[in-house]
Amino acid sequence: MILIIKHIAIEGPGTLGDFLKERQENFRIVELGAGDQLPKDPQAFKALIVLGGPMNVDEEDIYPFLKPENDFIGQALKDGVPYLGICLGAQLLAKAAGAKVVKSPVKEVGWYHIALTAEGKTDPLFKDFRAQDPVYQWHGDMFEIPVGGQLLATAQGCPHQALKVGDNAYGLQFHVEITEQSIKEWCAAYSRTDLPGQSELARSMIEDHGKYNTVFDQQAQNIYQNFLGIINAKNSARAN
Repeated sequence: MILIIKHIAIEGPGTLGDFLKERQENFRIVELGAGDQLPKDPQAFKALIVLGGPMNVDEEDIYPFLKPENDFIGQALKDGVPYLGICLGAQLLAKAAGAKVVKSPVKEVGWYHIALTAEGKTDPLFKDFRAQDPVYQWHGDMFEIPVGGQLLATAQGCPHQALKVGDNAYGLQFHVEITEQSIKEWCAAYSRTDLPGQSELARSMIEDHGKYNTVFDQQAQNIYQNFLGIINAKNSARAN
């Protein structure tokens, strides 16, 4: 079974959850913001997926669940559990691995292009990735790269877009899981603080989803399939 950690109701697994259901992959969602408790042992799961949220990784006084979550992720890294972190989940991966999370040089909200590094071009997670297609972003912070980690993707405004820790732990600063509904919900919930006076940008992001959805969804599906392959290879090796 795959464990999915969720931080807030409107930031769910989206198309990633649909992908897992279609492939009959069992998963369990733990919603920390709703008071759910983390399991004791990350090794009880074949993989760990950590989603986004509006909180910062250092706001442990405001969000007390962040401290035990950080410990849980750290243990998952030690145990070699395959990991995929999205946005906040990527930043939490970097923190658990000993790196800082800082303000991004550019606050990215909307559709942006990223580029794979030399390491990213040969990494199995990004097999068949098309750098000419935009990805969706909504973040103001950026992870640093931990000692021993690898930078897999970069961009002009925010240079740290994807990282790898160890053999099978990944973090994506961008959102692969979004749907039109999730963009609408985020605009309604976050525009007042993140996009004051920019209602036109919110409208254009929804319109652009219709424009980019087909190619973006294919990008997401490739990443999901590639990560599932990484999960299966790790668990096959563990069984042997």
